[in-house]
Amino acid sequence: MLAYFVRRVLAAIPVMIVVALFVFLLLRLTPGDPAAIIAGDMATPQQLADIREALGLNEPLYTQFVTWSTQLLTGDFGTSLISRTPVTTLIGQRLEPTVSLALLTITLTILISVPLGVLAAWKHGSWIDNLVTTASVVGFSIPVFVIGYILIQIFALELKLLPVQGFRSISEGVGPFLERAILPALTLASIYIALITRMTRAAMLDVLGEDYVRTARAKGLDENAVLFGHALRNAAVPILTVIGTGFALMISGVVVTESVFNIPGLGRLTVDAILARDYPVIQGLILLTSGIYVLVNLAIDLSYAFLDPRIRY
Repeated sequence: MLAYFVRRVLAAIPVMIVVALFVFLLLRLTPGDPAAIIAGDMATPQQLADIREALGLNEPLYTQFVTWSTQLLTGDFGTSLISRTPVTTLIGQRLEPTVSLALLTITLTILISVPLGVLAAWKHGSWIDNLVTTASVVGFSIPVFVIGYILIQIFALELKLLPVQGFRSISEGVGPFLERAILPALTLASIYIALITRMTRAAMLDVLGEDYVRTARAKGLDENAVLFGHALRNAAVPILTVIGTGFALMISGVVVTESVFNIPGLGRLTVDAILARDYPVIQGLILLTSGIYVLVNLAIDLSYAFLDPRIRY
């Protein structure tokens, strides 16, 4: 198991290096001048030249990359060109809303989608299966922002049960946090509930006809023990893949949800940084997202090894 873990970690290092190089070149080679954004429309050529010199933008690309990479290794993501605030500070200020929303979303997704998928597979061909399948298709087809506005209209404006927008830290209490987070979490979870439900159903259908499932039933085991103790465990590998990938996508794909519900998270920060061409902030956010992808994939690979020991070799 240790050798398997080391192999997976070593395999992730080249991925991060390639991502860092790609992000650096992508932002440097796109049209636009960050010095002009910082200085404003009334800046003189000399002022623009001074700003480029101070930012190191006049250096060759390889020199800029080496300097930037060296700073990364020390945990320095640079300083925002617009606010002159360290990138790590900006990300730290926006991290809690996005991560807490993603964790709540993935929790709701698992609690709803896995039982629904198991039920649909167990009742294969019945009206329950058809209903779950149809609901999954509908949930996967409707844009997230439309679902968000529908939930706001029903639960906030008509029933007046929940606030429309904003965010409360969980440190202020679980109740206030859930009151503000439940609608955006359900909005963001809608597409992932549909996806994971369908994946769970398909994976369960593949294993319910296996000999070991028939043997478990022949022994007189309770149906719940057969479904969740035998079938679901052996169908868990593709389901875990989708769940893990979905969590990583939530971190990087909450822009629309945060905009609809006015949540000050990483999604809003990403939009602001792109509009302002704030290189260091954009680079920091992309590298953070890439790192989350790598860590999630590593966790998924390790879970595979626990569920199926054959994968270790």
